[in-house]
Amino acid sequence: MFRGRYEHTIDTKGRVSLPAKFREILSTHYDERLVVTTNFDHNLIAYPFPEWQKLEQKISGLSQLNPNVIKYKRLFISGACECSIDGNGRILLPPTLRDYAGLARDVVFAGMVNTIEIWAKDRWEKEFESARSDAHEVAAALADLGL
Repeated sequence: MFRGRYEHTIDTKGRVSLPAKFREILSTHYDERLVVTTNFDHNLIAYPFPEWQKLEQKISGLSQLNPNVIKYKRLFISGACECSIDGNGRILLPPTLRDYAGLARDVVFAGMVNTIEIWAKDRWEKEFESARSDAHEVAAALADLGL
């Protein structure tokens, strides 16, 4: 499973090296295809293809007339892009996804168990600090969930 944080640099063509540890997990447990899409926090989320298929299956079972389902599809499903890993271990992130997440140079990959978040480093630092300052509240909420 994906865990840890890794910093990388995106090049001018929008290519960024996927952390070696994540590539190893993809090649061992998945088929090395990623679907990358937008997320609620102005970052990107990368799904191994089988995990993406599970999400699509769940979404297809929801009411197609529910306005929130429609909005979700417009915001996140329509922006999804299959990103292959090249021979150098890089993925090419399309301009629309880079713009949405504010990815210009410094990138942080954060392992999220079965997905990978991709952040602009400055946005990640703010988000991480916010999470750290809310740690006691998060711990209490997780305890309520049985963790």
